[in-house]
Amino acid sequence: MRLLPVALLFAAALSLKPALFAQREKFNYDDLVYVEKTWPNAQKTNTGIRYVILQPGEGQPPKPGDMVHVLYVGTLLNGTPFDKNLDRNKPFSFRLGRGIVIVGWDQVIQLMKPGEKRIVIIPPELAYGSMGDPPKVPRDASLIFTIELLSIDREQ
Repeated sequence: MRLLPVALLFAAALSLKPALFAQREKFNYDDLVYVEKTWPNAQKTNTGIRYVILQPGEGQPPKPGDMVHVLYVGTLLNGTPFDKNLDRNKPFSFRLGRGIVIVGWDQVIQLMKPGEKRIVIIPPELAYGSMGDPPKVPRDASLIFTIELLSIDREQ
């Protein structure tokens, strides 16, 4: 008689295991529906960032500590632009993995190769989160970037 409750608990634990280890979706429901409808073939990183490669690159991706040089346009999910740098003579340059940019950028640029251009959709918690970046980026905003990795200066 005592084995039945133990067996039931064991069966329940086994059925919950996949749910406990499942990746939590980082986009809110409405944003997720929009993203999946707009970019149905987008790839997903293990942290929830979606991306579409527009132009493949060549070579090795950058590593934390490398200086990267990028062009980009940032928009809200509704298409409102909030930031950009498209000047090839003065690209936006920063040292990767040092917390200089939003977490989503540090993560996704490590996956890019020189010359690569992507559309990147970043959930709020990997962008500006619940604080936003007033007045341009509201609280809990999912962000879309078109990023082109122009070049990498390797850390010595």
